[in-house]
Amino acid sequence: MRHYEAGVAVETKADESPVTAADREAEAILLTALAEIAPDIPVIAEEAVSDGRVPAIGRTFFLVDPLDGTREFINKRGEFTVNVALIEDGQPVLGIVYAPAVGELYATLEPGVASFASLTPGSSERRASDCAFQPIQVRVPGPSLTAVASRSHKSPETEAFLERYTIAERRDSGSSLKFCTVARGEADIYPRLAPTMEWDIAAGHAVLVAAGGAVTTPDGGPLRYGKTDSGFRNGYFVAWGAAQPIPARS
Repeated sequence: MRHYEAGVAVETKADESPVTAADREAEAILLTALAEIAPDIPVIAEEAVSDGRVPAIGRTFFLVDPLDGTREFINKRGEFTVNVALIEDGQPVLGIVYAPAVGELYATLEPGVASFASLTPGSSERRASDCAFQPIQVRVPGPSLTAVASRSHKSPETEAFLERYTIAERRDSGSSLKFCTVARGEADIYPRLAPTMEWDIAAGHAVLVAAGGAVTTPDGGPLRYGKTDSGFRNGYFVAWGAAQPIPARS
């Protein structure tokens, strides 16, 4: 938040994505903390991977995105998040999504339970016990759906996918907050038919599944993590406000 308020120089990584000192400093804090509480679990973190530091992983590892939605951060739109997820056997089982500029904290405090806490924007609560968490759940989808989509990463494929459904309302936003909007029962579907990395989505995936939703490939197949052969790059996916993919209209 110090960088967000004061402004920060923007660099461009090899993949042409933006990065700032806020990304790097936040990641250093997270890596230090995870090494203290879980020293035997490897961590795949965005900026470390970008610098070529990729530890070997097994069935259990962390995925860390210290600042998801860097474009929203740079443009002071507030919709950026800090993301930490624990992966076991290819699936995210625990996740934390924190949006400091808007004061929203989402977490799986235990497997199968998604929770939300409203914090003062920019606050520095340090323990979960400081936060008044409330459980969240997806809603039952109706015949007309509310969709969320990426503000900064639109694609023709995403638009074509949404045309298969009766969309009554659409909300464009940034970062992993899109998963959380579905998890809170404020939207029904979030398709992403554009490139993402595993650390971008794992924490939001965990929160949504714990709230009763699902994340699949567009054809309904499982979305798995630990794809070292692709450099942790995801294929296309759809986040659903239901335990199974919502049928398209006939």
